[in-house]
Amino acid sequence: MKIIKNFPNYHESTPLALSIGTFDGVHLGHQSIINQLNTVAQKKNLESAILTFWPHPRTVFSPDDDLKLLNTIEEKTYFLQKHGVQNLFLKEFDADFRNLTGEEFVKQILVERLNIKHLIIGHDHTFGKNKSGDFSLLEKMAPESGFEVEQVEAVDFRDKHISSTQIRNALAAGNVKEANEMLGYVYSVAGKVVHGRKIGRTIGYPTANIAVDQIKLLPKKGAYIVDVFVKGQHLKGMLSIGTNPTVAGEELSVEVYILNFEDDIYGEAISVNFREFLHEEIKFENLEKLVERLDEDKIRTEKFQF
Repeated sequence: MKIIKNFPNYHESTPLALSIGTFDGVHLGHQSIINQLNTVAQKKNLESAILTFWPHPRTVFSPDDDLKLLNTIEEKTYFLQKHGVQNLFLKEFDADFRNLTGEEFVKQILVERLNIKHLIIGHDHTFGKNKSGDFSLLEKMAPESGFEVEQVEAVDFRDKHISSTQIRNALAAGNVKEANEMLGYVYSVAGKVVHGRKIGRTIGYPTANIAVDQIKLLPKKGAYIVDVFVKGQHLKGMLSIGTNPTVAGEELSVEVYILNFEDDIYGEAISVNFREFLHEEIKFENLEKLVERLDEDKIRTEKFQF
């Protein structure tokens, strides 16, 4: 997959079948668009392409919202490539760009720069200043601009349209199974193993503290069954997101206890897949009560079938 950032001097002659959007999560709805994009590209002898934005437009328009995302830019790139996208245009959502009207965006970016011949958008996609661009504008401009346009219907899950917002809400509620169904894959977080307070090792449950990218959405505070990928190994784990209230913790941490594993992994890259919610974050009376619950969680984790 070719990755083109900001494309200030991009004037390739390659005709494109293109879709536009943030594609946060690259969920089943996005995958439906990509599948249609690849089908059209192959049929019409075009190259498939995605135009997406970084940072997320909402972080520009509503900086106080502290929006967390389902994908880092690296994860999004990985998933788009996995699903067969041939070209990825990464556009910084800067002041000049966000002031383009819908019509200017079509003329200056899509037609003059990117040479699109077929455009596919999602069921509710808008673009341009004050959301002045939509499917009706594209239908009007397409014939005179030399491209075709189509709109892909939403993919539904439990009578609701799948969206990045729906998935964020599910994760915020601890409903990782529901989020995974809408994503079409298992939600994960990754980072390097860093030093923590090392309290876990004193009670027989040493944990690896994961330094997660600040932009990445963490599921609800609590305990989860996860599978762990570290040093080329695939293992079971129990993960905690929280402040460790039993030992008067204050800062939010992501810690995983890896079953049947004793290697020193400080500084190693690690990723975890969220499989099942175990329970809410709990403040126990003492460490003994904490260990009792960890023992119960361990039994459930050992029995869990990935």
